[in-house]
Amino acid sequence: MKNVLILGGTGFVGAHVCEKLVRAGFGVTVATRRRSNARNVQHLPGLTVQELDVHDAAALARCAAGHDAVVNLVAILHGSQAAFDKVHVELPQKLAAACASAGVSQLVHVSALGANAQKPGALPSMYLRSKSLGEAMLLASCSQLALTILRPSVIFGAGDKFLNLFASLQKVFPFMPLAGAGARFQPVWVEDVAAAVVKSLERNGTGAQTIEACGPEVFTLKQLVELSATLAGVNRGEGRPVIALPQWAGALQARLMEFKPGEPLMSRDNLDSMRVPNVATPGMPGLESLGIQPAALKGVARDYLSQGAPWHDLLGVRLRSHFR
Repeated sequence: MKNVLILGGTGFVGAHVCEKLVRAGFGVTVATRRRSNARNVQHLPGLTVQELDVHDAAALARCAAGHDAVVNLVAILHGSQAAFDKVHVELPQKLAAACASAGVSQLVHVSALGANAQKPGALPSMYLRSKSLGEAMLLASCSQLALTILRPSVIFGAGDKFLNLFASLQKVFPFMPLAGAGARFQPVWVEDVAAAVVKSLERNGTGAQTIEACGPEVFTLKQLVELSATLAGVNRGEGRPVIALPQWAGALQARLMEFKPGEPLMSRDNLDSMRVPNVATPGMPGLESLGIQPAALKGVARDYLSQGAPWHDLLGVRLRSHFR
């Protein structure tokens, strides 16, 4: 049985990863700044919660000791250049050093689709550049490890902050002004991403591999917004008008959102990221290379978005039939 340390194990993806690892017989330790953050996973049998500031290099090295593998799920979507560098570049650097000093033999690092470790500076956003630099650093520093870099597209599933958010907004507003409406995505189910982490940990040998984790279908952002409303039964399944904003208006909308307290719904850096199609790269290994057949979005999303939707009247019958 492998003992696995998970960074970011209390989040949306992390909870699914923890459950699959426990079911597969792995020993799991979740590192988190506050034990209360782990309430969604601490009930899993055999799982240990370790309070830890993962950005403390010495503490991270001590925590990694006694583990065979580490999974890094820590990431941010919004922030300054310094914030992106701290999480996406400096943390992987500290993690590589911790693995080396603790004798950890395997590392699974969850990056992002669109990252390019060979040409980080060519990418248009702080998010993608920092993700790329983190990958490049790991590839240069972890030659003695079994290193897997997973690059997921946008991740969907029950409890996501993606389709659920779009559906919720359309329940409130009469229409949806949408920046980046033509941006292309290949959404992947959170369960498939979690399965990819487990499969990666089950492999033997050393060396690096990079896997693109994508679903079987490509959508524009506008199509995803419209689909979320239909599946959630918004406006009796008709959704709301989605108005694609020109680039200048989208940038202005994002800038205004950045001034709101808390995490913005959209930032200018998000828009910059969407300039890179979030779809699979021809010739790159995908989930199928790990023996995973990725799930289609509609069937899965219908099940969790339809809570409270009018599925039991005639409209519901029609919608269910249409999306089977």
